[in-house]
Amino acid sequence: MLRQEINEALKGAMRDQARRRMATLRLINAAIKDRDIAVRSSGRDEGVSDDEIRQILQKMIKQREESAKIYEEAGRLELVEQEREESEIIRSFLPRQLSEDEVQEACAGVVEEVGATCVRDMGKCMSTLKERFPGQMDFGRASAVVKHILCDKPEAQPG
Repeated sequence: MLRQEINEALKGAMRDQARRRMATLRLINAAIKDRDIAVRSSGRDEGVSDDEIRQILQKMIKQREESAKIYEEAGRLELVEQEREESEIIRSFLPRQLSEDEVQEACAGVVEEVGATCVRDMGKCMSTLKERFPGQMDFGRASAVVKHILCDKPEAQPG
């Protein structure tokens, strides 16, 4: 379970006195606990799932990338480095991200497999991609790729 993996990494960071890693892992745990509280208050008894934890981690990475960009524009290079280090620590708990070519290939395969012929079929394509590749791709980007594929299909063109 991902939650256990994070806690074990935190224990290791504490043993090694790796301050940045320790602080980042504590931030991850705090975010997970916040989501646990929100989930329980909505009536669900169990805590967040591994998929939900992956979503939390992806959101944390995105926040750090945005912060790094802002710091870079402001010339705060030490803060840029800190944000990037935190991103890498967080990213280590996610599955390997697919390359741009792999995303294109996966999207084309799913479009073919579900028999999608127009933009109305995007929902089927995206749900299949999310099921098969959780945490492995930016689904916003994948959505754009699927839309591009569907709009370029000959059947999608007005006849």
